[in-house]
Amino acid sequence: MEIQVRSGDTLWHYSQLFHIPFVLILDSNANLANPNALQVGQVIQIPGFLKGVYTIKAGDTFWKIAQSRNMNVDALLILNQNINSNQLTIGQQINIPERVVSRIINGNEPYDFQKMNRDMNKLLSIYPFIKRREAGKSVLENPLHELQIGTSGRKVQINASFHANEWITTPIFMRFLNDYMLALTNSLMIKGISALTIYTGSRLFGIPMVNPDGVNLVLNGPPPERETELIRLNRGSRDFSGWKANIRGVDLNKQFPANWEFEKERKPKEPGPRDFPGYSPLSEPETKTMAELARMENYDRLLALHTQGQEIYWGYEGLEPPESQVLARDFAILSGYEAIRYVDSYAGYKDWFIQDFRKPGFTNELGKGQNPLPLSQFEEIYSHMLGLFVRSLI
Repeated sequence: MEIQVRSGDTLWHYSQLFHIPFVLILDSNANLANPNALQVGQVIQIPGFLKGVYTIKAGDTFWKIAQSRNMNVDALLILNQNINSNQLTIGQQINIPERVVSRIINGNEPYDFQKMNRDMNKLLSIYPFIKRREAGKSVLENPLHELQIGTSGRKVQINASFHANEWITTPIFMRFLNDYMLALTNSLMIKGISALTIYTGSRLFGIPMVNPDGVNLVLNGPPPERETELIRLNRGSRDFSGWKANIRGVDLNKQFPANWEFEKERKPKEPGPRDFPGYSPLSEPETKTMAELARMENYDRLLALHTQGQEIYWGYEGLEPPESQVLARDFAILSGYEAIRYVDSYAGYKDWFIQDFRKPGFTNELGKGQNPLPLSQFEEIYSHMLGLFVRSLI
């Protein structure tokens, strides 16, 4: 919600007026030249609110309207600076602040790249302290969005939809983001932890869809200009529900230089719907982007969301630090999933992260069954993962 600065206004006053933590007001207005000296007429973003409209009825005053809505009358005055509050007329429309207290993201639906963008834009408009940047592009030039929440503390990356037919991981993660934002702007706890404590102690770097081209292929079918080639790579089938790879038929989670040569020898030798590790490591724009992000940000922890198996893989070649075991134990308790140290699989993003950075990395296999998992599992998966998400940030 946008408001305009009046003479004497401060960010601290807005924080008290709208009951929003000061740090969220500050981070929502990072473009201010001097947050301590606001200029009259400047536009300020207030997170966690939408601007609504109210039609004046007989007997209404700003004071009565504010009282009926349990708000400070100054919240109405600041949103209606061009209205004479002493001369209201029946039928006149005024602006009112509407606190967002429920989810704006459903998530429990087929969730392609376009729906993710739609929901991401909703979050950014209501919670402008979230920062978005285009970290890279996919083969088909779809942006690989990264969302940053928090400005200091432990750096935690969470990514989803490395594999196309594991797209349910994206709306699961997006719902968590929505719930986290709601808790922050309504001063709530999330799984027994103050959301504000999480925000001030950690920085979340979220990549909700690593493989947008592949997800769209699974959910919407092949783009016309690539249809013939993709059907050939899919062994003549028009059913792409089992497709894991990117649009070029490369398995993005077998692309990293962590025993890549070993995987190359035992996996398919040419592009296809799954398991082809590419002709060389980091050959794909998506994997190059993910590697560059890790090198640039030097994350403290990394979580990769996959399906399925209800398992958490947390080790790689004995290179994981002691902290990994502690986190894996806590993740297992909170999620009900089984923590497994080693698995006969290499060249994954988590493997490479542990190998190159010697920091905790986890592959989380959500749900159980055959990919793509049905949406009937959505609520159950989310209930298993919420505590794990919170623990990853503290």
